[in-house]
Amino acid sequence: MAHLQVLQSNGIHPDVKTENRFIEANTEPINLEEVSEKHIIPVFVKDNTPLISQLDFIQTTLDISRQVFGASISEPSIRVSHPIKGRIPDARHKVAQELLEHEKTIYYERMAFVSDVPSIKEVINGQELLLTVGGIKAYNEDNVYNIGGSLQRFRVFVGFKVRVCTNLSIWTDGYSGEIRVRSLDELGEKIYQLVHQYQAEVHLEHLRTLNNYDLTEQQFAMLLGKVRLYNFLPNKYRKDIPEFLISDSQVSTVAKQYYKDEHFSGKAEQGINLWNLYNLFTDSVKSSYIDTFADRNTNALTFSLGLRDALEGKGNYDWFLN
Repeated sequence: MAHLQVLQSNGIHPDVKTENRFIEANTEPINLEEVSEKHIIPVFVKDNTPLISQLDFIQTTLDISRQVFGASISEPSIRVSHPIKGRIPDARHKVAQELLEHEKTIYYERMAFVSDVPSIKEVINGQELLLTVGGIKAYNEDNVYNIGGSLQRFRVFVGFKVRVCTNLSIWTDGYSGEIRVRSLDELGEKIYQLVHQYQAEVHLEHLRTLNNYDLTEQQFAMLLGKVRLYNFLPNKYRKDIPEFLISDSQVSTVAKQYYKDEHFSGKAEQGINLWNLYNLFTDSVKSSYIDTFADRNTNALTFSLGLRDALEGKGNYDWFLN
């Protein structure tokens, strides 16, 4: 991280809170206190053993990040979806409208969070980027009808956030979508391995290169048409074409924002550079469900770097431009 600005401190940053717009549609924001005090913890049905709680997952990730980066970290921004509601036994005969607050129980099946390291930052194309860590927990991916000690799945990432718009930039080397563990200690070890091996400067160098490549408006229009065709290609053709995970509705958002985005729009008859296009992609995937968000965000960078290589006459992404 030789080129990054780093200020040493410890603990939670007292003044900085993470913006809550890293993912938007299909979710609602909550704070860490609510997760801690109001959410019940789901259990494995066969022996009533608790699963790893969302609270423990968040706190473990933040503790390890502070340890690895040697810097303070902001309060986490948390978003949840798919509420699972219940009631205490004494209220089992009440109609729903008569339930008192203390008689209700709730937890959310899906949760995502991010937290910034405000002292580690960089500027690309005039926009400030902050180092960011985060994770995703979706209980629907666990077999809760099993016994305690069964595998539980987590997603963890470390990358950067474009401060002006809260777009996240997740790179494949800073993302693990297949962490499967049986205990919190084992989860902590996996998180440490990911955060410790992450190379921020290499990630940033990939991002910087995007600013040096441009698509003409004609190439951009061709790209939009090809990515719309991609999901309908017969498998025998698609297997030879790189993966594109962004949905058709999100591609429509990219097309709309090409003309309207305040910070990353293209210019009529002049086209758009890949840095701006990449940010249109990452902004569009904010409309994803929690359990697909990180995969699509990571794919946006892989895809943008593939377009960069195609413009250099390398790789196998040229199908999308020709």
